[in-house]
Amino acid sequence: MSDWINFRDIRQSLSFEAVLIHYGVIIKKQAGNRHVGRCPLPMHVGKGKTPSFSAKLDIGVFQCFSCKAHGTVLHFAALMEGLDPDDPQDLRTVALKLRDVFLSAATASPKKKPVRKESSTPPPVRTTGSNLPVLINPPLDFELKDLDYDHPYLKSRGFHAQIIRHFGLGVCSRGLMKGRVVIPLHSAEGRLVGYAGRVVDDAAITNDNPRYRLPGRREREGRIIEFKKSLLLYNHHRLKQPVNDLIVVEGFTSVWWLTQWGYPAVVALFGSDCSEEQARLIVQATAPDGRVWVFPDTDAAGEKGAMVMLSRISPYRWTRWIQTQQEQPTDCTPADLEHLLPGLSTAGKEVNSVNGGLWVE
Repeated sequence: MSDWINFRDIRQSLSFEAVLIHYGVIIKKQAGNRHVGRCPLPMHVGKGKTPSFSAKLDIGVFQCFSCKAHGTVLHFAALMEGLDPDDPQDLRTVALKLRDVFLSAATASPKKKPVRKESSTPPPVRTTGSNLPVLINPPLDFELKDLDYDHPYLKSRGFHAQIIRHFGLGVCSRGLMKGRVVIPLHSAEGRLVGYAGRVVDDAAITNDNPRYRLPGRREREGRIIEFKKSLLLYNHHRLKQPVNDLIVVEGFTSVWWLTQWGYPAVVALFGSDCSEEQARLIVQATAPDGRVWVFPDTDAAGEKGAMVMLSRISPYRWTRWIQTQQEQPTDCTPADLEHLLPGLSTAGKEVNSVNGGLWVE
């Protein structure tokens, strides 16, 4: 076999169950095609009597809740071999070994479509049963006006006036977004493609009046307009070039909070799920030798989303899952953030090239 390898192809072609068995792990499957058992890693500290090790066999990622090790099937094998999974050469060594043990030229082809290259194509267009063309995330031809930028809601959440203005956040007084903080949403190129709305009175939240409202499907001038959040990253358009350190969070407020305390190179997924297109955008927004910091909420959905992100991003960029005792990034103090994201804060610097000159005091 040639020594040229594609980490993504190998990872997707491997059976994580077979790799676990290869390293002496007795598989104990639970619901969701998940193995749970004692941690087999040689660097694990402790007696290992509790089932702290979890592996998602279908997507090829693992985590130990005791020793905190996590990653893809390649990272697991590297640790079992006594190698450093963060060292590209060590990862290459273990990938070659797994390829030679488990794969042949006939089986090493990728199971999924390759990551697509960047393009500047117009919004996707498709047709429906009504034969009307459907436009996905097209630019808006209007902007919401007369917003209340001084509404006390965001200030009560701890956000500074500078941040509120920077992100264009204001409370709407009429229409579908009445009584909500409206949040401008942009494409990667900076085109306004919609508004999200956050209720300012949590007591008013019902099934018919959700906490967040995103643009809905609508017909206009003989076309169907659809908003697809899975094709966008919130705050992506402010990254003018690939960054060395990109933080990925779930929601809007986490982006505002991190930016306020000196971490402007941050994007949000519109929730805990990371689509393949969002993973592609994350890789594209990070320099080839850069780092991706996955900073999810600490609930079950956040854990699941983080493991999916690891599986989709780590073959292309150094990736680290930030784990904290706080429920959300917005619960972290500036001191907490400095501990979790050491050396990344731009607080106090007069110029920040990432977001066009905003600095945080």
